[in-house]
Amino acid sequence: MKTFKEHESQVRSYIRSFPAIFQKAKGATVFDEQGKKYIDFFAGAGTLNYGHNNPLVSEALINYLKEDYIIHGLDQATAAKKVFLEKFYDTILQPRHMEYKIQFTGPTGTNAVESALKLVRMVKGRSNIIAFTNAFHGLTMGSMAVTANEFYRDEAFINRANVSFMPFDGYLGEDVNTAHYLRKFLEDQSSGVDLPAAVLLETIQAEGGINVASAEWLREIEQICKDFDILLIVDDIQVGNGRTGTFFSFENAGINPDIITLSKSIGGGLPLSMVMMRGELDQWKPGEHTGTFRGNNLAFVAATELLSYWENDNLSKAVYNKEKIIKEKLTGIKDQYPEIQADVRGRGMIYGLKVPLMGFSSSVSEEAFSRYLLIELAGANDDVLKLLPPLTIENDLLREGLQIIEDSVQVVMERREAILEGLNHDSQNPG
Repeated sequence: MKTFKEHESQVRSYIRSFPAIFQKAKGATVFDEQGKKYIDFFAGAGTLNYGHNNPLVSEALINYLKEDYIIHGLDQATAAKKVFLEKFYDTILQPRHMEYKIQFTGPTGTNAVESALKLVRMVKGRSNIIAFTNAFHGLTMGSMAVTANEFYRDEAFINRANVSFMPFDGYLGEDVNTAHYLRKFLEDQSSGVDLPAAVLLETIQAEGGINVASAEWLREIEQICKDFDILLIVDDIQVGNGRTGTFFSFENAGINPDIITLSKSIGGGLPLSMVMMRGELDQWKPGEHTGTFRGNNLAFVAATELLSYWENDNLSKAVYNKEKIIKEKLTGIKDQYPEIQADVRGRGMIYGLKVPLMGFSSSVSEEAFSRYLLIELAGANDDVLKLLPPLTIENDLLREGLQIIEDSVQVVMERREAILEGLNHDSQNPG
C-alpha cells in the first residue's frame, strides 16, 4: 500500500477499511492482485445493485465503443440518451402511472440533491428545508447542510442556515409519532421553524444506521406536505434502484413525491445522476443548473441495459427471497448472543446488525475482511454492520457471506471474553 500512502490524500477512507489492492471483479466477488477472492457485501456503497461487470453492460459498452459513438456530449441530444429516456419511461414510469420530467445533473448523487434544493427554493420562494436526524444527502455545501452527522458538519466550512432538523421515524422511541411532532412545529407560528420549501427524506437512512421509516409515517409526512403547501423530496440514491425489492423504495407506502433524486446503481457502476420532478415544477431557465458531465453517454448505455431487469418481477421476487435468508441469519446471531444487545433492522437487501457495544461492529468488520468478506459500517457511532450485497448475488454465495459474519461475531465475542477474564484475574491478583 506504499504507493497510496505516499501519493494519495489522507482523505481516502474505504482503502483503510479494506487494505488490499483489488484488480478484478465479477458479480458479487472481487479479486485482489494475488487472486484472492472476496465476497462483496459492500457493492460500491449501493452503486452495484446489479453486480460487478454485469455481462449485459459489458457487452453493450464494448459494442458502443467499437462504433465510435458519442462518449461526451454535455446535455446535447444523443442517441444513447434518447434510448435511455424512452426505456425509462416505458419500463419504470408508465407501468407505475408516474409522470415526471428528468434532469441530468453532475455525475454524483450530491449534485442531484443540490439541484433539487435549488429548484424547490426557486419554485416556492422560500429558503428553509426540513431534513431529519441521522440524514445523509451528500458532502457538497448544500447537501452537507441537510446532512446530520456532525463528523461532516465542520463549523469551518458548513453553512447551517435555512435547514431545520426534525426527528426521523422512531428517533424518539416507538411511542412517539414524529410526524405529529413535525405537524405541531409547522402549526405553531412561534415554533421558530420557518415554513419550508420542501421536506427532504430517505425512506431508509442507509448511512445513518439502516433506520427504516414505516409506510404509515411516510404517508403522514406526505399529507403534512400537502396540507402546508410544501414539496416532498425523496432521496432514493442509495436505497432505490431495486434495493428494497421495488424499483423505488417508497412504492410500498403508496406515496407520490414531488421530486425524486436517483444516482448510484442507475448507472450500473458508471457515474449518472438525475432529478425527477413533476412537470409543473420544471421551471428552470436553460442552463440555469449545468455541469460538464451532466449526462454520461456510457452510463446511459449501461442503464438502458439494466432496466431490462424491470420488464418483469423476477428480480423483485429474488430480492424478497434473499431478504428472508438475510433476516433469518441476522436474527439467529442476535438470539445466539443476547449479551451484545443486537438489533436487526432493514428491508429488502439493505440490512443492518446494530451492536451498541463500543468498537464491536468495527472489530467484526475487520475480522470479516480477514476472512475475505467486504462489509462496511453505518450509524453515527459506526455501530451498525451494513449489509449491501448486489441484488443479483447467488443464494449460496449470500449464505457463505452471512456465515462469515456469524463466525466473525463469535471470534470477537471470544476475544472480548478473554480480555475481561484477564482483567478480572489481574484485579484479583494485583501483586
